[in-house]
Amino acid sequence: MTGPSAPIRLLLADDHPVVRAGLRAVLDTEADFRVVAEAASAERAVELAASEPVDVVLMDLQFGAGRMHGAEATAAISARGGAPRVLVLTTYDTDADILAAVEAGASGYLLKDAPPEELAAAVRTAAAGQSALAPAVAHRLMDRMRAPGEALSRRELEVLRLVADGLSNLQISKQLFLSQATVKSHLVHIFAKLGVESRTAAVSTATARGMLRR
Repeated sequence: MTGPSAPIRLLLADDHPVVRAGLRAVLDTEADFRVVAEAASAERAVELAASEPVDVVLMDLQFGAGRMHGAEATAAISARGGAPRVLVLTTYDTDADILAAVEAGASGYLLKDAPPEELAAAVRTAAAGQSALAPAVAHRLMDRMRAPGEALSRRELEVLRLVADGLSNLQISKQLFLSQATVKSHLVHIFAKLGVESRTAAVSTATARGMLRR
């Protein structure tokens, strides 16, 4: 007769103490979960994921202006051999955020309004090495696959996000380490895919379609 399986060890990464407390309260009700560490910054999450015995990291995406982004932390954690799985838990369901997280190596992507049973199932799925996507997120990814000619690439979304922040082509080229000609080329493709003729219209249309954050 075998004994009980080892609990799934969790790291909570979110800059809001109330959110972390709420998550801990929900997760502590599951007999097979154990919260072993908490991080208030993405940088700290990367450190703890490397030093603590963690199976799954529940990672927020936004940690305040000027701080490491959750997708960057996900990439840093996932790059290590034998690294814990990362389950993104966020309020954002835009193409830009989803693609950044998935390409960074996230095992799952869940929204913070998910019911407790869905969160618990996603944690177990991620711990098992499988993909755990919120239905709305899976739907967005499927839409991209059905109409690839209309979908913006991750790089195009990065360029458009910086346009939305008010950056010029020169500033975008410096931030993304691209030539200005490449930035202009990306904008031409973005305008064509969105069916618009200006930067303002591109931002407005992409935001309305859920590609960029409002």
